[in-house]
Amino acid sequence: MKEKLKKYEMKAGNLEIQIFDTRQEMGATAAKTVATKIQELLKTKEFVNIIFAAAPSQNEFLSVLAEEKNIAWERVNAFHMDEYVGLPNDAPQNFGYFLKTRLFDKIPLHAVHYLNGNATDITAECDRYAKLLTDFPTDIVCLGIGENCHLAFNDPHVAFFDDELIVKQVSLDDACRQQQVNDACFESFDEVPTHALTVTIPALLKAKYAYAIVPGIKKAEAVQHTLEDEISEKYPSTILRNHSDAILYIDQDSAGRLTEISSYK
Repeated sequence: MKEKLKKYEMKAGNLEIQIFDTRQEMGATAAKTVATKIQELLKTKEFVNIIFAAAPSQNEFLSVLAEEKNIAWERVNAFHMDEYVGLPNDAPQNFGYFLKTRLFDKIPLHAVHYLNGNATDITAECDRYAKLLTDFPTDIVCLGIGENCHLAFNDPHVAFFDDELIVKQVSLDDACRQQQVNDACFESFDEVPTHALTVTIPALLKAKYAYAIVPGIKKAEAVQHTLEDEISEKYPSTILRNHSDAILYIDQDSAGRLTEISSYK
């Protein structure tokens, strides 16, 4: 980038991109946009179904959304998009627990549907969660992008744009596991679980509205790949450019490797 960008707006394919001065402004704007969309949908729907991401990148967004009082939260059903296999349910790194403490316990939701990475029968757990997502079609997905461009835990080696499954167990690649250390979620690489459950890419993108919150300098390379490389499973997040109604929120740091901001088509 040749110059500092302040709430600069552009598009890559169908994907709207908004760049903010700070991650606080970015998270607050994303939260207000999501809140407005929830209110709009509740005018015509009895319930709104939302899938949330759990990661430090979502902190600013979640903290503002949790303070939103003008939403009929009792008509909102919440899901989360992935979960480690074998991590205690009350471990701070557990994604369900992360969202419980930062959002779900702070608002009077109609229902929270947790993905259980400690289920005795993992296949049955994937099927159970897949049925819930089928019975309660996703209206909104709030997601991040991994350092390896994963969406949820769909790392490049297990990311399939035409995946027939809705929820599946996956192995985590080294870049994904290292990100968890980079994010200070785990002290060492060896502590990071090797497997997880994840909602698949086509299931995530069935959401009518997608909001990707991606701040920080460690995400700059992933943002560049997302916007500048060919749409492919090598960089799973590139598929966001095909979604009919998606917004990418980035800050100065995560936008730092973008080359020609005027070249996106």
